[in-house]
Amino acid sequence: MANPLPPRPDLIAAVATAPGRGGVGVVRVSGPDVGPLAAAILGRLPQARRATFCRFLDRAGAPLDEGIALYFAAPHSFTGEHVLELQGHGGPVVLDLILRRCVELGARLAAPGEFSRRAFLNGKLDLAQAEAVADLIDAASAEAARSALRSLSGEFSARIGELVEQLIRLRTLVEATLDFPDEEIDFLEQADAFGRLRAIGASVAAVRSQARQGVLLREGLTVVLVGQPNVGKSSLLNRLAGFDAAIVTEIAGTTRDTVCEAIRIEGVPVHVIDTAGLRETTDPIEQLGIARSWAAVEKADVALLLVDAAHGVGAHEAQILAKLPDVTRLTVHNKIDVAGEAPRATADEVWLSAKTGEGVDLLRARLLQAAGWQAVGEGAFMARTRHLDALDRAARHLERAGAVAGQLELFAEELRLAQCALAEITGEFSADALLGEIFGTFCIGK
Repeated sequence: MANPLPPRPDLIAAVATAPGRGGVGVVRVSGPDVGPLAAAILGRLPQARRATFCRFLDRAGAPLDEGIALYFAAPHSFTGEHVLELQGHGGPVVLDLILRRCVELGARLAAPGEFSRRAFLNGKLDLAQAEAVADLIDAASAEAARSALRSLSGEFSARIGELVEQLIRLRTLVEATLDFPDEEIDFLEQADAFGRLRAIGASVAAVRSQARQGVLLREGLTVVLVGQPNVGKSSLLNRLAGFDAAIVTEIAGTTRDTVCEAIRIEGVPVHVIDTAGLRETTDPIEQLGIARSWAAVEKADVALLLVDAAHGVGAHEAQILAKLPDVTRLTVHNKIDVAGEAPRATADEVWLSAKTGEGVDLLRARLLQAAGWQAVGEGAFMARTRHLDALDRAARHLERAGAVAGQLELFAEELRLAQCALAEITGEFSADALLGEIFGTFCIGK
C-alpha cells in the first residue's frame, strides 16, 4: 500500500514528461499558491491560461533554461489547484535543475499519481476517470487508447451514474412502503418495482459485458501451449509472434524453459507462453522445465493442447487433458501440411499448419471467442478487474433482492448494497487504502 499523503494540500512538483531526452520537457507544480515560486523562478506570475516565454532562473538570478510558462488558476486546472507548468528543453539534466529549483522554493517532490489524486479529491475527475488517465498513458494499441479516452471523457462513469440513479429511485420507493406494512407488496406491484429491478439487473449485465471488453484490452489474455515434445509448439509461437522467438529443431526436448511473447489480435493483448514438452523423463533439467510448464498452465486463461494432426489425441494427450486445471481448452491439430488435412475449426478444436500458416487465422479467431471478446466497436470503454468485481457484487445483490422480495427490509438492504458496490467504481464510496493502491501505480508527474 502506498504511503499516506499529507493531509494539508502543500505545493508539489514533478517532471511530467517521460524519462530520457526530447525536444520539450515539462515540470509541473500544483498547490494552494504558486505565486511566490513563479515570482522567484520566472520573475513574475504569468497571465493565466496564456503561454508566456520566460527564462527559468536559479537562486542568483542566472538562467537555468528558457521556454514557455503556463499558469492555470484554481479551480480551472487539471488538479483543481493553482498549477504552473514550465516547458523547457527536454534534457534530463536541465529538467532536474528546474525541479531542484522548485523544491528549493518550497515545493516537495510529488508522489506517484499525486496530481491525478488531487484532481479526484477536488472533484475534477471521478475515480474511474482518474484510472483512465493511467490507462490512456499505458495504452499499447489504438483500440485500448480509444477505449481509455472514452472512459476519461466520462462515458463509463455516466453509465454507472445512471444505474445508481435508478437504484436510488427504486430504494426510495421501497423504503417509503416500509411505513405501510399492510399495503407494501400491493403498492410495489402497482409501481412495477419488481419490473424495475429486472431492468436494472439487465442493465448491469450489459455494462459488465462492455467492461469485460475493456479489461481484455487492458490486461489481455494469457495462452499457454502444451503437448508432447516435437508437436510444433515453438513453431506455432513463432508463427503467432511473426518472428523466431523460440528455437525450433527436429530434436525432441529442445525447449527446456518457458518462452513468452506478447502479440495482438484485433487490438487485444495476448501473452503466448511456449512450454517444455510434457513427457516422462529422467533428465533433471528437462524435469525443471516440465514443472515450470505446469506452473504456467495454472496461471493461464486458455490452454492450447498441440497434437500431431496425423495421430490426433492419443493416450498421452488424454493424460495431459486429465491433468489440466479448470481452464479454457482448445485442441490444436498441427502439421496438417504433412497429414494432408484441410484447415478448419470447431468449438474446441482447430486444424492448422504452424509451418505454412494455414488455419492460423482460425486459431486467432477462436482465441478471441474463448476470451469472450466481441467486436463492440466504439461501444467499449476501458475498465479494470476491480470494476468487474464491483459489477459482479452489484449483480449478486440484485439477484438476492429478487429472491427476498417478500421481505421488504431485506429487499431494501440488498438494493442498498448493490448501490454501494456500483458507487465504488466512481469513487463515491472509497477507502483510503484503495485510493493509495490505485494512485500508487501511476507514473510520477501524473
